[in-house]
Amino acid sequence: FAAETDLPIGGLLTDLQQRGLLEETLVIWGGEFGRLPVAQKAAKPGRDHNPHCFTAWLAGGGVKGGMSYGETDDYSVNVVDKPVHVHDLQATIMHQLGIDHERLTYRYQGRYFRLTDVHGKVVDALLA
Repeated sequence: FAAETDLPIGGLLTDLQQRGLLEETLVIWGGEFGRLPVAQKAAKPGRDHNPHCFTAWLAGGGVKGGMSYGETDDYSVNVVDKPVHVHDLQATIMHQLGIDHERLTYRYQGRYFRLTDVHGKVVDALLA
């Protein structure tokens, strides 16, 4: 999969940088869940969902470049250092877009709701 995406992603980031747009454009790559590092044997073999950890990367848009944040165990099954909940990732993305995720809170049927549920903290260590 990486061989199919490396060239176009590199081209996009290079183009944005050459045009002076990378600092104001937040590029996000990821999925909605992680995958287990092992394949299951079945009629349709594959890698099952891993709800405990996943990978995403961000570029431009005021995030620090050339770094990784967080760490999994040796088998990429569980997070062992600097966990980032999906609500934290969403809060960080919205912060970089100029949106205060806490101001979007509304009450419905006795419960408070917002785009990051009622959780989420901006991960300042990711910001340039």
